[in-house]
Amino acid sequence: MYIYKVAKSYGFSFGQEKIKTKPKALASCSDGNKRFPYPRTTLSPTVVHNIATKMTLDKLLTEFYKENGIPENGGIDKDSFEMKVLGINLKLPNPKFRKDVIHIHDIQHLLNKCDTSWKGEAFIAGWEISTGFWKYFPICIFSLWAMGYSFWLHPKAVFNGFKKGLNDIGIIDLKISESDFMKMEFEELQRITKKGQVTEMGIIQWIEFIFWWIISQMIFLFPLIIIAIGIILLIK
Repeated sequence: MYIYKVAKSYGFSFGQEKIKTKPKALASCSDGNKRFPYPRTTLSPTVVHNIATKMTLDKLLTEFYKENGIPENGGIDKDSFEMKVLGINLKLPNPKFRKDVIHIHDIQHLLNKCDTSWKGEAFIAGWEISTGFWKYFPICIFSLWAMGYSFWLHPKAVFNGFKKGLNDIGIIDLKISESDFMKMEFEELQRITKKGQVTEMGIIQWIEFIFWWIISQMIFLFPLIIIAIGIILLIK
């Protein structure tokens, strides 16, 4: 996994054992796992954790892109991006407003230890909406659509992301430049995104979650509704 590879590239020696079972995926964020999915090494988990959290975000992102088959720099230089929906690979335009926050979205994956499967994206979508990403138009449409779609695939992941986001500060709200983010150590990112006061899921939070769930479903289903109306009008 990418944290192990980055640490190894810095000259740290790991006595990697032969593992018969597949290590737990980064999408363990969806299960509320707050630890790194450590490889089995001769070093203790504490030592590996200290190495990983001292890494800068640019190094971690480089390996994150390799692990998940993402173009260099998150594909910011591409005019389009690909997304698999209902088993179909869609090629969509990559507008400037999306390019401007690609690094924000990818850093969110690092912070929450999520891969780019729909389970990982479901967690991130819930987390984004909970931390107030909805304030940023038009990019918020992407987050709300992702929340609406991924809820049908991984509802628990969406909910867990939303619940965790109640206690985090949104990365986009930090107002830190991309260059400064790239020089930042992971440990510092964890520190500055954590709220001081713990918020649990109460009545207000449930109302908020249901409200955004309804909005996300309206955005997700909107194209289907338009198609259905068109078919009805043609039949008439």
